Amino acid sequence: MRNVANAPSLPETLRLGLEDIAGDMAFARRNNDLGRMALLCYCEIRRWARLAGEQRLADLSGALVSEQPARDRSAFLHQVDGVVTELEHVCERAGVRAALR
Repeated sequence: MRNVANAPSLPETLRLGLEDIAGDMAFARRNNDLGRMALLCYCEIRRWARLAGEQRLADLSGALVSEQPARDRSAFLHQVDGVVTELEHVCERAGVRAALR
């Protein structure tokens, strides 16, 4: 993980929001709460990513709900894991410690 001193600076509100979203997603993923994961991706993560200029994260999280729906639970969780991976990368770049898995 990057040293916070070398990480790109985020405004405090965005940084705190990222910490909250990462924690919420980790909890939902550990508990296999599909509805909560969908809500977090489409409403919370996508919104935060747009505000922070993290377009890839915004696209992945929005596509989870707005594009072709997953054919089954396994496919949905695979898509969620893609969002989680990108969220981990964003946390790393921002210097936010997050245990999403």
